[in-house]
Amino acid sequence: MTISFIRLFSLEPNSTMLRAVVTLPKPLEQLSEEELKRKRAISKVMTYTLRYLTSELVERGFEWLLPVVLSRSTDPLWPDPGASIEKRIEVEIYGYTVRAMLSMIVHKMVACSLAYPKLFVLSPNIRIERRERAWTGLHAYEFTQLDFEIREASSEQVRDLIEELLCGLISSLRRDLREELKTLGRYRAIKVPERPFRIYDREELEAKYGKQWETVFPAELKEPAWVVNLPREFYDYEDFETGRWDNFDLYLPGFGEVVSGARREWEYHKMVKKMERDGVRKENYRLLLKLAREDRLKPSAGAGIGMERLVAWLVGARHVAETQPFPRVPGVVYEL
Repeated sequence: MTISFIRLFSLEPNSTMLRAVVTLPKPLEQLSEEELKRKRAISKVMTYTLRYLTSELVERGFEWLLPVVLSRSTDPLWPDPGASIEKRIEVEIYGYTVRAMLSMIVHKMVACSLAYPKLFVLSPNIRIERRERAWTGLHAYEFTQLDFEIREASSEQVRDLIEELLCGLISSLRRDLREELKTLGRYRAIKVPERPFRIYDREELEAKYGKQWETVFPAELKEPAWVVNLPREFYDYEDFETGRWDNFDLYLPGFGEVVSGARREWEYHKMVKKMERDGVRKENYRLLLKLAREDRLKPSAGAGIGMERLVAWLVGARHVAETQPFPRVPGVVYEL
C-alpha cells in the first residue's frame, strides 16, 4: 500500500510547520517495473556510497570493527527520550537484561580508548519511533549509522574529515554513476559543495526561528551547514564555565540533519555530575565510569553518519525508508 499526500507536519506540538510531500514506501513485491528500476538505481548509489566511505576510512588508517546488536549498555538518547522513542526493546539472556542497540557511542568510546585509536563501524540501530514520525520522511525504526571515533581528536578535525568525505563522494558519484543519477533525476541537482561549510550556533538559530528551528532551518539552506553547541547526552563535551557544548550536527539543504558528532567527555567527575543532573541511570554505564575513574578513558571525538538519510538526500528519496530494501517505517510492520 502506498500513501501519498501533502501534509503539514512537525516534530513537536506547536512548532513551525513545514509543507512536504510524504510517500510511504511500498514493499518490494508491490513495486511496479518502473518503481523497481528506481529501487535498483537507489541500491547502486547506496552500494557506491558504502564502498567509497569505508574505503576512504581504511585508507586513512581506520580499523573496521564489527557491530554490536544487544548490550547491557547503550545510548540513553537524552534529552529527547520521550519525543522520539515509543518503546525500548529489552530482552533477557543468560540471566541479564540487555537492550537493542540505540547507538554504539559507549562502545566506540571504550574501544577507542583501550585498543583502536581510529575506528569505524557500520552499526545497526533500533529505535521504535513514535508512529506520527512516519510522516516526517526522515525516520525509520531500524537504520544504520557509519560510526567513527578518533583518539585525541578535536571537533574541528572531525568536521574537516566529514567535509572531505562528502565532497569526495559527490564528485565520485557524478563521475561514476551518471546514468543512475539521471534515472533518479538527481544528476543536475547534486553539486559538490564549497568548503569549508558554514557553521551556525544553535543559540542564534533559536533566536531567529524559535525553539523549533530544526523544522525551518533546512528549508532555507543552499549548501550543507554545521550547527554547533547543542545540549545533548552526558558523553558530549560540555564546558561547565560557559555552558557551551563542543558538538555538532550536519544539516543538508532541503532535507535535515544527517550527521551528529562531538568531542567526548572522559573525566569521571564531569560524567557523574551530568548523569545526576540529567537523570541518567549510572548503573547502565558502570564500565564506562569505571574506566573514567581509573583514567583509562581517553579524550576522543567522533560522529555518526546516518546512511539511509545520506543516500535519501543524494537520490532525492520521498521517504528515508525508500533507501531500504525492506522499509522500516514507524508504525508500519511489513510482511518482511
